[in-house]
Amino acid sequence: MQQRPFKQVDVFTTTPYRGNPLAVVLDGSGLSTEAMQHFTNWTNLSECTFLLPPTPEGAAAGADYRVRIFCPGRELPFAGHPTLGSCHAWLEAGGVPRGEYVVQECGVGLVRIQRDGERLAFAAPPLIKSGPLDEADVQLIARGLGVARADITAHAWCDNGPNWRGVMLRSAEQVLALRPDATVLAGLDIGVVGPRGKVGVVGPQDAGDTQFEVRAFFPGNNGMAEDPVTGSLNAALAQWLIGAGLAPERYVAAQGTALAREGRVHIERATDDTIWVGGASVTCIDGTVQL
Repeated sequence: MQQRPFKQVDVFTTTPYRGNPLAVVLDGSGLSTEAMQHFTNWTNLSECTFLLPPTPEGAAAGADYRVRIFCPGRELPFAGHPTLGSCHAWLEAGGVPRGEYVVQECGVGLVRIQRDGERLAFAAPPLIKSGPLDEADVQLIARGLGVARADITAHAWCDNGPNWRGVMLRSAEQVLALRPDATVLAGLDIGVVGPRGKVGVVGPQDAGDTQFEVRAFFPGNNGMAEDPVTGSLNAALAQWLIGAGLAPERYVAAQGTALAREGRVHIERATDDTIWVGGASVTCIDGTVQL
């Protein structure tokens, strides 16, 4: 056991305790996978990360640090809010990137992170699986969400590590009203998005400060759980929606509203077609842990 620097960061918000919390152990050296998993489970948070030096291969390719990402019960190859929260913690602790971007090494390879004022943004990783869902899945999801099949106006695989199935409903209000049935949706990771305002061929118009409402449902220990703000899902949704002409090339999505959070996810497609997924982070706890 030794003292290790630790931060608990709230991601996708500028207001503490209104985003998605993340535990970050800034020095994970010497810890076994079992020890990392045990500590993650103990935090009772959706994710915990452990920062490490990059592998020799990662360092040669430009990585500034390596991160291992855990959720209760398993390790993840990639996740969005842990990527931004870990980078925030690393920079705040004195980390200095070697180049224009911060480069994170993780299970899916190297992920670029850019800085824009108080916001950080990661380059969305390639989708592992895309394209429309099977109709049987769509009908099952509609039943599990408690909506008519006709209320699902579009759907797609949104798999970039986490195995999200994405569906679009008619409006943000309909998304906020959902009360999913855990029995019907057992075993499925579901991302739901709905537009605000009037929808045209380039996405919602006259929608105020956010253009979409997003919710993320997944199986939990006590039935269906909901994630406050989900970077990986928003990255995959953006790749789908922008590519399909269902969203503009730059927009802001709200998530967490149904959980009394105020998550804001900033999406932008650059001229090279990279989709950047960004948000602010704030440190809520700063100290050490015994591990």
